[in-house]
Parts: sequence; C-alpha cells; structure tokens
Amino acid sequence: MTDRLRLGAAYYPEYLPPGRLDTDLDLMAEAGLRIIRVGESVWSTWEPAEGDLRLDWLQPVLDGAAARGIDAVVGTPTYAIPPWLAAQEPDALAQNATGSVVGHGGRQNADLLHPGYRAHAERIIRAVVSRYADHPAVVGWQVDNEPGAHLLHNPGVLAGFVEHLKRLHGTPEALNEAWGLVFWSHRITDFDQLWRPDSNTVPSYDLAWRRYQDELVTGFIAWQAGIVHELARPDQFVTTCIAGHQPAADAWGLARALDRTAVNLYYATQDALGTEPAPTTAQGSPWWEDEAGEWRLHQAADTARGLRDEPFLVTETNAVSIGLSEVNNPPYPGQRTLAALTMLLRGATTVEYWHWHSLHFGAETHWGGILNHRLELGRAYREIAGTARAASAAEDVLAGLRPDEDVLLVTCHASRRALEFQPPLTTPGNTGPDRNSHGRIVDAFYRAFHTAGAQLAVHDVRGLPDAAAMAKRWPVVLAPALYAATDAQLDLLLAYARAGGRLVLGPRTGYADELARARSTRPELLRAAGVDYDESSALAAPLAVAGALSGAGAAWADLLEPTADDTEVLASWTGHPFFSAYAAVTDRPVGAGRITTVATLPDQALGRALARRLLGQALPDLPAGVTRATARTAAGERVALYANWSWEPASVTVHAPHGWYDLAGDRAPGKDGDTLGLGPWGHRLVVLRTADAPAAGHRTGNARG
Repeated sequence: MTDRLRLGAAYYPEYLPPGRLDTDLDLMAEAGLRIIRVGESVWSTWEPAEGDLRLDWLQPVLDGAAARGIDAVVGTPTYAIPPWLAAQEPDALAQNATGSVVGHGGRQNADLLHPGYRAHAERIIRAVVSRYADHPAVVGWQVDNEPGAHLLHNPGVLAGFVEHLKRLHGTPEALNEAWGLVFWSHRITDFDQLWRPDSNTVPSYDLAWRRYQDELVTGFIAWQAGIVHELARPDQFVTTCIAGHQPAADAWGLARALDRTAVNLYYATQDALGTEPAPTTAQGSPWWEDEAGEWRLHQAADTARGLRDEPFLVTETNAVSIGLSEVNNPPYPGQRTLAALTMLLRGATTVEYWHWHSLHFGAETHWGGILNHRLELGRAYREIAGTARAASAAEDVLAGLRPDEDVLLVTCHASRRALEFQPPLTTPGNTGPDRNSHGRIVDAFYRAFHTAGAQLAVHDVRGLPDAAAMAKRWPVVLAPALYAATDAQLDLLLAYARAGGRLVLGPRTGYADELARARSTRPELLRAAGVDYDESSALAAPLAVAGALSGAGAAWADLLEPTADDTEVLASWTGHPFFSAYAAVTDRPVGAGRITTVATLPDQALGRALARRLLGQALPDLPAGVTRATARTAAGERVALYANWSWEPASVTVHAPHGWYDLAGDRAPGKDGDTLGLGPWGHRLVVLRTADAPAAGHRTGNARG
C-alpha cells in the first residue's frame, strides 16, 4: 500500500487563545496541509491530578480535522511528567549521574524503569488511546517524544545493568576476561564489586553500559507501542519521533520497535544551506551549527530511510527559526520548498512543520511557527502553502517514489559509542577529544560522494542483506569507521567484494572487535585489502596527496603499506619528509570485485576523484551550486529534482532520450537536451520518461541527466 503524501504541522490548540480552532483548521485546509500532530506534550492537561482524567478537550480538534480531510497523529504524553507525579514519586525523577537528580521543570526527566512512573504512564496511555482509537481522523499514534535524552544512573537502572551482565557473561571471571579487567587491578570476584559508571575508564565497560542504555530506551518505547497496539485500530500505525543525537537513542533499534520510522529533521538555513555553506548571519550559536550544508539535509533523509529501508515520516522540520532566543535565521525565499522537496525525493511521505503557530510562552517561545506571534499569515504561511499545493498537485506521480541509490554507506552504532569513549580525533582547533569522531569520519565520506553527484543509501551494519543482494543493489559500498565490528560483519563486507562489489574501507575500520578491544590479529577483510599499517597519526592540518587521485586528507592518517604484489597505490602523501613514505589510498582486486582503502578523512577534491573513479559516467555533470535528486515512480519513470542552492541563477541540460515533462503547470512535454533555468534558491521538478518500467521493487542506480 502506498502512503498518502502529506504536508502538515504540529498543532497545539491548548497553547492558543480560545476561539481559534475553526480559523486554524480552515487556514490549514486552504494551505493544503493534510496532517496534524497533537496531544503529546500536555500530560497535566490530560490528567491535572492523579486519576482526574480529562480526555474530552481533544474531541473538537479531531472532529474539525476530520471534517476538513485532515489526518491526525495523537501522542502519548509520557515524556513530560506533571508536577503532581514529580511530587508524589520523587525517586522517579531521572539521575544523569549517581545521585544527581534531573529536577522537575524540564522534560524527559523520568526513570524509565521506575515502577511508579510506569504505572502512571500506562494509565494515561490506555486512557488516551481508548478514548480516541475509533476516531476517523486518527491515522496513527506517536509514543513519547525524542526518547533517550539522558543516560540514567538511577539505582534500579544500575541494578538492572548488573543483572544484564550476569545473564550475558555468567561469571565474574568471564567478565574479567571479556573486558580485560586485569588492567589497573580491576578484576572482580563478585558482580557486586562492579563500580558505578561515573568513574569508569574501561572501554568495554562503557560500550556495554551504553548498549544497555540504548536497549532500555528501545524497550520502553516498545512497551508503550505494545499497549497502544492492544487498543488501536489495525489500520493505525505506531511511531515515535526519533532524534538520533540523543545520548541514549539507538535509532536503528527504535525503528524496529515501531511500525513506521519518524524523525525530526532540522537543517541550517540562509547561507549555511548552500553546497559550499557559509556561516549564517546569526550572532548566537545555533544548536545545529555543525549541520550546515545541503548535503546534511540529504544525509539526514537518507539515514532516516535506511533505518527500516522504507519510506519515512518527518515529524518536525523548520517553519522559521529553530533555536534559542538569540538564534534568528528565517530561511531565504525558496529554501523551505527546496528542503521539503528534497525530503520527499529521498523517501519522506509526510513532512510536518514545527509548528503551526509561534508560541507565546515557554522554553521554545522563539522557535518560529507557520503563523507568527500575532497569528498572522506571513511569508512562512504563503511559502509553505505553495509547497503543499504543489506537492498535492503532483501526488499522482510523487506518491510511492523509490529513491535512486548509487552507493551504500555503512554506519555502526556500536562504533559510534566506542569512539565517543575513546575518540581518535580532536575537535577543530585541537581543544580536546572529539566525541563525534565516528560522525566526522562518516560525514567526510558521505559529503565527498554526495557532492560528486552520487546518491546514497545509509544503513546500519546490523541491517544489511546478504552479499549477493548487496552486490546486485549497490555497485559501491563505503565502510568508514566500522571500528567495533564483529567478525561476521567484516566477513559480509569481504563477501560483497568477492561477489563483484566495489568496497571502500575508511580509517579505523576493523581495528577493534565488538567489545571495543583492539584486535590482536588482522581480520581476513584487511588481509584481503592487500595493505596494512603499523602506525597511525593525527594530522594537525590537511596534508596533500597525489597520484592517480589527488586532493588532501584531514585529521587522521593510517600509515598504509602494500602487502600484496597486486595492490595498487592510487595516492600517496606529498610534501612531507615523513608521511610521503606511505600510501594514502590503495586498491586491490578481490574475487569479482575490488577493495579500496582510504587512510584519512578525504577532502572534497580527493573524495570527488575517488567517486568519479568508482562510478564514472553514472555521475551527472551539473553547474556549481546545483544538485539533482532522482527517484523512480510507481509507473517506472524517473522524477528529477534540480535544485539551486545559491543566489546565483543557473541552468541545467535535461538528458531524457524519451522526453520529459515538468510537474508544475500544464505538464507540457519537453525533449532531450532542453535547458532549464533555475532562479536563486529555485528548483525544477520534472519527470524523465523511460522506454519501459522496471519490475516492481527494483532499484536502479543513478542515470546521467
């Protein structure tokens, strides 16, 4: 079944002056908004005192939505506990370090294992879902909100962790062996001797602790989903809005606990949204200051799609400025439309704006909504309405799109956690360890291939198909920073190469095992690559490379040496008396495929050169500042979004041997070789006709166009 294509907004009438409901819903309908998210933030409204359930306030909202053809997702309010619960169950408040309580006054501040909190949460979930499960406007349920905000140190959580270790390892001696507790006299003779995580220095302990935290949060969300499924209609989905940056959120695990993937996808605006992003005009530091560039928007969408390898929902995205009161960066004209269409072309079926109106109070007073503080129809409303109408007019083509994929980028949640604890990289400016080392390495490879024109899929290593299926689907697979990997995961990548795939290994891949212990022997994957390194080095500044590939590497260098006669050195370090003795990029045939090893974080020149070597003529030729995203329609044709991420007008040539048509206006036919003009921050959304449609479910690579 194909999802309905919808733009919409989070809608909180309880935050608005009275008498607004019909006006708001009429304005939404006129703008073409077709879905709202309601109810998840106001437990104290649903239940102002223990057992005092007041459920009827949402009825007119849902009735009004249904009357206008607007769907609704109703949220369970468990992430923001009411004052009476905090007062009644003070030990249910989260501890973010041993004895350090997260006091009431914020949100996401509950001990998820506390039996009293669970009992209250189950009561409100059952009450809300029972009351509205049969309402015709309700198409789905959101349990909780952005789960995983705290690493919980509550006594019950620590006790549960120790029991988990007992089940996993059996005996103290087995744990000693697994974690290497002989070091610094950490050997235990009883599980009760295990120290608290606050002062831990053991990498394997930390990885086990972080995995447990991830599983605790995933289990809590699965518990909520199970309750909702008992009561909801069979045609209603259950999801949560995943914020992957949360310290205890395993996005891949959360997606599997639910029916649909839903993510919060915010992006940098103004000049920070370009292909060569520049700082915004903000005087403050927005929380997404590291999220600059249109490539980040593509990466976030590709990552969301890969969590379940299917279409996804965007539960929150920018309406205006997103950030604290000092951060004010309204999108330039056209940027909202570019962002929404990019999300749709990369697999989103629903895009909801945060949120309908700008709040008049609370922590997010200055997170601008579609309506301004005076509740007037400004530029945001007009632009979003135009986007929604255009998307609805093209729904016959856009519904059921299958994004094209040239390259698979493999991520690893365990490696992310392990490299947070022992980062190989320092922060820009060398001010300390960079806890986002895994992300930086992965980002360098994604950005390089994206800016070369490739279209990527992003999958966690836990969810990969078999080697033959991988080789059939993706001609190139990138595996950077697969640090804390199992033998089976590395063997799968080797089998992919032997089956005919082009495998690219990045820094730190295969260096440690699944317990974050440095390997004492080289795995077969690295032997097959025909290269080895005895040492690695931090790079204080980018260092040039030259050879068949040229550019520069940054931050890190594995000092590669070929170990096989048929290992080809594609690039070596240049201009340095020490590093120039080593290879920076190597390549070797393996079975029917090849393994390329990249020793560093490639800059854009090196990354583009590598992408073009691997993908060749499959990559498009586009002017600076322009990208192209393509997807297959249900009828087998290709939709192409040409996007200009700059103030400079641009033009592109359409390569469509069987003709094309624009999804705007009267859909007049065009011919191969036509030129399309793109205004500042403008776009053209066209259908490239094909001679025949592929079989259902088939995914194609990128085609030149």
